[in-house]
Amino acid sequence: MCWPRHADSMTVGEGSYSLLRTHHALRITFYFWYTFPMSTPFNWQAITDEAVRYLRDMLRIDTTNPPGNELAAAEYLAGVLRTEGYDPIMLEAAPQRGNLVTRLKGDGSLPPLLLYTHLDVVPAEPEHWTHPPFAGEIADGFVWGRGALDMKNVAAMQLMIMLLLKRHNVTLHRDVIFAATADEEIDSDVGADWLVTHHPDLVRAEYGLSEMGGHTLYLEGKKFYPVMTAEKGTCWLKIRARGKPGHGSVPHADHAVLHLVHAIDRVMSHALPLHLTATASTYVQRLARSVGGATGLLFSAVLNPLLHDAALKALPDRSLADALHAIFHNTVSPNQLRAGYKANVIPSEAEAILDGRMLPGFNVESFLAEVRPRLGEGIEITIEHTSPPLEVSSETPLFKLIEQQIARSDPGAIAVPYMMAGATDAKLFAKLGTQCYGFAPLKLQPDTPFDGLVHGHDERVGLEAFAFGVQVLYNTVCDFCGQR
Repeated sequence: MCWPRHADSMTVGEGSYSLLRTHHALRITFYFWYTFPMSTPFNWQAITDEAVRYLRDMLRIDTTNPPGNELAAAEYLAGVLRTEGYDPIMLEAAPQRGNLVTRLKGDGSLPPLLLYTHLDVVPAEPEHWTHPPFAGEIADGFVWGRGALDMKNVAAMQLMIMLLLKRHNVTLHRDVIFAATADEEIDSDVGADWLVTHHPDLVRAEYGLSEMGGHTLYLEGKKFYPVMTAEKGTCWLKIRARGKPGHGSVPHADHAVLHLVHAIDRVMSHALPLHLTATASTYVQRLARSVGGATGLLFSAVLNPLLHDAALKALPDRSLADALHAIFHNTVSPNQLRAGYKANVIPSEAEAILDGRMLPGFNVESFLAEVRPRLGEGIEITIEHTSPPLEVSSETPLFKLIEQQIARSDPGAIAVPYMMAGATDAKLFAKLGTQCYGFAPLKLQPDTPFDGLVHGHDERVGLEAFAFGVQVLYNTVCDFCGQR
């Protein structure tokens, strides 16, 4: 546990939390009393209340990408930081595409830690939401809004950590860098990629912490906190089939749409080959060992090439089975189709966009070597966008500390390394040699909705889960950067 050098002693029960009049706020109060009894000199209720306020303010700033307009959110963060004595650097890679970087200096005896977040969000369809996506409302124990999970909640957590470190004059052996960037939801061209290319010294660090890890996973009565140590790369493909045009009343076999449909069917009807990467294998091995019993045997069977497919089919949790399939195989998903311009005209060409995801150890050439034969002859392939896969070791001092923090903060829970099937800005900061982990802790209850909320309707984060995350992330950063 990291302690401030100069801080007035306060107990967890002091102060008032603005939501105490509600049932859910009372639950937060008891949660703190019984989960973190007298563990720090901070008033965590007041700290959580403050962090929730920052989160709600950011949710009200519409940074839908496209067009992004992240500058408004970056300026909001800069205003908060300036009031606390920081001198944040504001960088516009393009008009209204704002990036913010600030740094709290340590004594320089150890390399920096980077806390990075993105400020843009994906579009929302308000007509499908229970609460408006850009209102930042609190209801039913949740903060609702687009970005509540991806990832303005993390921005608020990291902002709060920066404020606490400075307020309490914590002795640091590492600089702590906070970077809030634009454009992650599209391609990071005016965000992390631009910063790494044009301002590398502002964000260069030994380790980085960000999104997509640290959320509670319940299996057979056991609690796990998967921490992202790997992510798949992207290879988006445009495939085009050509055929003989003609009148729609006289169909024929040389039909572009049929050629395209058959190609998609060939690539989707059977999974691409199984590949056992270090992260995915370690993840499943630890789940199997901890869960035990019949389910543990099923997890172990997932790692056996002869039993892999049958084991995935036998898992009762289909969403988990799908997620496991994605981290053991390269995948493609036909997400966009285009053909024709008139109902009675057979088109001469048809196109599809395939969202390709490749495992660590693969590049574009080796990925295409698996996909191209499935598509068949006569299918033209154009590469639309690529990003490399990423895999870092879980045998590091930071990961070991994360394991300790989880075990201390949620007794009986286990932190495990895992691979994200999607992509984040981690691979961009990795260009500078940064070892990035997805760790934005949220203690979810077994009945807490989570799956499907990221990029989905009614995105929201639980107040209790968020409160847990603020404290665990602070303790992790403080302990790690205060170590020698």
